[in-house]
Amino acid sequence: MKSYQLVVIGGGAAGMTIAAGAASLGAHVALIERHTHLGGDCLHYGCVPSKALIEAAHDVHVMNQTAAKYNITLNGDAVYAKTKASVDRARNIIQSHDGTKRFEDLGVDVYIGEASFLSANEVEVAGELVVGEKFVISTGSQPIIPPIDGLDTISYLTNETIFEQTERPERLLVIGGGAIGLELSQAYAHLGTEVTVIEGATALMSKEDKGMVEVLQRQIEQELTLHLNTTVTSVRKAASGIEVTVKTGDESRVIETDAVLVAVGRKPRIEALRLDRAGVRVEKGYVQVDASLRTNQRHIFAVGDTIQSLPFTHVAGLEGKTVVTNALFGLRTKPDYRAVPWVTFTTPELFHLGLTEEEARQKYDDIKVYQTGLDEVDRFVINGRTEGRVKLIADKRGKLIGAHAIGEQAGEWMQEVVYAMARKDKVGQLSRVVHPYPIRGAAVQRAADLYWRERLFDGPLPKWLKRYFDWKQGE
Repeated sequence: MKSYQLVVIGGGAAGMTIAAGAASLGAHVALIERHTHLGGDCLHYGCVPSKALIEAAHDVHVMNQTAAKYNITLNGDAVYAKTKASVDRARNIIQSHDGTKRFEDLGVDVYIGEASFLSANEVEVAGELVVGEKFVISTGSQPIIPPIDGLDTISYLTNETIFEQTERPERLLVIGGGAIGLELSQAYAHLGTEVTVIEGATALMSKEDKGMVEVLQRQIEQELTLHLNTTVTSVRKAASGIEVTVKTGDESRVIETDAVLVAVGRKPRIEALRLDRAGVRVEKGYVQVDASLRTNQRHIFAVGDTIQSLPFTHVAGLEGKTVVTNALFGLRTKPDYRAVPWVTFTTPELFHLGLTEEEARQKYDDIKVYQTGLDEVDRFVINGRTEGRVKLIADKRGKLIGAHAIGEQAGEWMQEVVYAMARKDKVGQLSRVVHPYPIRGAAVQRAADLYWRERLFDGPLPKWLKRYFDWKQGE
């Protein structure tokens, strides 16, 4: 048995941040991870492998587009084994940066195995008893598997298994049109797979700005088959592969495919923890915490996908930094989610910050919306990538309350807006930023310029200026 000042359960983004931060401050720390390697969901199943796959697929897509543009003939198909190798290479390199040795060198004791609470201050890991003064639950999430008749009779894929496939399916049916489903669907379509996406809602991505989603949907529908307002009722093996029965309204039909990817969402991975033994409150599958990330057991904290905050790696990291000082020094600091962005890494990328236009109109009596198409921005015209938009949303005083974009590399060139919102700037201040010509970031400036155009030309100033210049003329 060993005792620690802080026990961190889960070696993902937040867990590693907390363990490294606490150990650097001199605390005696244990870090528990159920996998043989640290890194968590992001490294093994999420951000890293999916973005590596997307990048490889995007290379193939751009190559084909460029060949068609310049009337060049390409022979052969992309070798999927090369794509798989690029995914594995990215994971291995990043994993080496956050290996067990790094934490051991910091003085952290790393335990490999599934953790289970025995009491509010004791956990068991691979037969060992670990005692802690403070605990942090950071065990991530797992795929939700819907109760579809026959699904358990096939070897369906999830985002936790698809990256281990050694062969590309000729046909892929994806259940779920959220961020994970669309990113992977489009990547496989770019690699040459015939993809069908089944989404139960009447529209894609309800949490995103409608104007941006409309642009994305137009692009998606050019590359794969999308069925909205449709559900999967049954799945069964067949001689030709897999038969999936789907229903739209009162109409049912069968779609044949070679593989099925389940991407309907994720849920906290907390069952094995036996939180009931620790007396930790769980509601609707999530660990309940207050604003300072404490559970009802004041010495136990929870972060990341185990709680109902924003389900992103960068948010887990933000929460991890907050928990270090709260757990070690008894502070009650709160993470600030107000200026947290996220990106859906489709082609084109979909960027989200703050309120959507629909949310802003519900919350505020008066808002201002400044938007421009990428076909008005020289760099996008030069590159021939003009499909997309930028939208800046402000309150009646001009302060930024939301920003959205869809376009090539939108997650990169919209970052200055994140900084502006964190500073509580007005839209007009973005207009004063000087950008080298020609870059994609000029899209932000062009949208922000509309703020001054409205102030200068739609208000009383033009009338006063006309009178002034008329008076000057008459002197």
